[in-house]
Parts: sequence; structure tokens; C-alpha cells
Amino acid sequence: MLGRVTGTVGEPLTFSGYADDFDKAIAAIEFSLDEGATWTRHDTPDATSDKLLTWSFVYTPTQPGLYRLRVRAVNEDGTRSPLADVVEFEVD
Repeated sequence: MLGRVTGTVGEPLTFSGYADDFDKAIAAIEFSLDEGATWTRHDTPDATSDKLLTWSFVYTPTQPGLYRLRVRAVNEDGTRSPLADVVEFEVD
């Protein structure tokens, strides 16, 4: 789990992290705010297998509540991370 964050409706929250698949390039980072029912894919065409990929994701909440952001990597072979990282955040 990435940790716990708090935010305010209408104000952007920025999440960041890194991905690595040892000998494979990271082709994309995927994000889900609905427990993994749907994923938003962000391709990373400049990633290489010899460096960590750093990523950031900005989300502006429109309603108060408790949220869970799931994040996973997809390598150049199309294999997804077996476990998504999770960050919980509460919005006032």
C-alpha cells in the first residue's frame, strides 16, 4: 500500500511512484478508482529496461468520501503487475 492521503473537493491531488520489471521495459502504467473494475492506461513509450520508470497521476475529486487508487504496471510483453499498489485517500 502506498499510504494514506487527504484532500479537498475540487483541488487536485498528485500521486507518484516508480515501476521496474528488471529486464523488461514498462510499456504503461494503469490506474483504477473503482476497485479494478476499469483501468485507465497511460502508455510510456520512452521507457527502457535499464532504468526505473517514475510516474505521476493527478486526480481532482468532485465528491467527498473515501477513495482507493489502484496502480499497476504493464511490461513490454503485455504482462500486468500481479498485485496493484493501493493508496487510500479521504476527500473533505
